[in-house]
Amino acid sequence: MDFETSMRISSSGMRAHRAWMNVLSANLANVNTTRGPDGKPYQRRTILYESVPYAGSFQEAMESALEDGLQQVDVVGIVPDGRDFRRVYDPSHPDADEDGIVLLPNISAVEEMANLLDATRSYEANLAALNMAKQLALKSLELGK
Repeated sequence: MDFETSMRISSSGMRAHRAWMNVLSANLANVNTTRGPDGKPYQRRTILYESVPYAGSFQEAMESALEDGLQQVDVVGIVPDGRDFRRVYDPSHPDADEDGIVLLPNISAVEEMANLLDATRSYEANLAALNMAKQLALKSLELGK
């Protein structure tokens, strides 16, 4: 595997984890949103990833097929989570129904923060791999002097 390939694979991981952090941030920001543009409570969102073969040149694809079949990560989409809304009794709330029940997003701030920490650490790991590949490429250029 050459330096460019390792940098592209690391950067695909960074893009995927940055997208995950954006989704988690939106979930945290809307933890108490009872009414969105559609009139319903905010629904927790999650991200779908796909592992795809490294998309380099034809020669690189042939060489990587002989290796372990290098994979990079793509974000397939952002989809609503299927969790039911939390039902809270609060008759004074403006969005309460006739029985005084308010529907709130079923988002656990603790779970989202733990996921955000995981996404941040994964992003940092990909960044470290990218920086190491960059340093190795620079060192190999120095050897040629």
